[in-house]
Amino acid sequence: MQKPVLVIKLGTAVISNDGGVSNAVIKKVASEIATLSLKYRIALVSSGAVGSGKKFIDQYKGTLTERKAAAAVGNPILIMLYQKYFAAYGIAVAQALCERHHFSNRAQFLQLKDTFDTFWQNGILPVVNENDLVSNVELKFSDNDELATLITVGFDAETLIICTSAGGFMNDEKKIIPFVEKIDNKMLGYVTTDKTTVGLGGMVSKLTFTRLANSLGIQVIICGIAAVTPFTAALNGTNGTTFKAQSSDLKARQKWLASGSITWGSIFLDKGAVKALHQRRSLLTVGVKSVNGKFSAGEVVQLMDEDENIVGVAKVKLSAKTIQENIAVKNVLAAHADDIVIF
Repeated sequence: MQKPVLVIKLGTAVISNDGGVSNAVIKKVASEIATLSLKYRIALVSSGAVGSGKKFIDQYKGTLTERKAAAAVGNPILIMLYQKYFAAYGIAVAQALCERHHFSNRAQFLQLKDTFDTFWQNGILPVVNENDLVSNVELKFSDNDELATLITVGFDAETLIICTSAGGFMNDEKKIIPFVEKIDNKMLGYVTTDKTTVGLGGMVSKLTFTRLANSLGIQVIICGIAAVTPFTAALNGTNGTTFKAQSSDLKARQKWLASGSITWGSIFLDKGAVKALHQRRSLLTVGVKSVNGKFSAGEVVQLMDEDENIVGVAKVKLSAKTIQENIAVKNVLAAHADDIVIF
């Protein structure tokens, strides 16, 4: 049997110090991943490129172009550190710079997946980051929490470890909650909007993508780096917060549709249509209340209920204009059941 896939995401604040990237942290990461590689196929999603490169940008203010330039300078610095410390364990590393369309386009995604399989077959560790230099601003990942989640879902990983300076998910007394059965309103009530001064994503981002991963059958652990073997401790339930995976019977293509597709618009549904979709039925235009966006047939859109909550996504068979024109018409197919994923 193939070894299970494990995705580990390192936040900028975890690997950074005042002078850039912490050699001590990278050394610790390399040591433990070398051990875990005996049991898992590992993808390492690493932030820190901008933090490594911004000192080379004169009077850095964090504008979009400055961030792109800093990332371009910082990525080689970061990958050289990983190469240095993983070489001690005989592990080669590959720099995998991804863009959003690598996940939204099914053919490109399958090519990406095949490439990662080749890495793992040859004992190579992929170190993943966004290709900031060329990523379109409208189609960027929101942050590396999203990128790590898309890799986790798309590559059928069992577990996603998000290593953060917070050390775990805390309650209102600032104590780490060791286990979360489900992210409900009580859990969301503990969330603050704080971000580190060096990273893009806060706990809101982490919970958003944790909930998506959990709903698709993936365990997520948010932990810190301080333990002697932080990732092993996280997997054993003794470091950070473990978020329980929910049951999911979605096929690989449906998981890709739910997590990796770029949505180009929204379709607002009446209660009857929402109920029908939960019963695995196709979407007919008669159940549509309104349409938002200028999408074409074959593109992916969000499905919204009457309270404007996202209930799922669908690859539509009709354009926005055609759906709008057929709202009152019976038996017109807007999206087939096989192309719909309900959250």
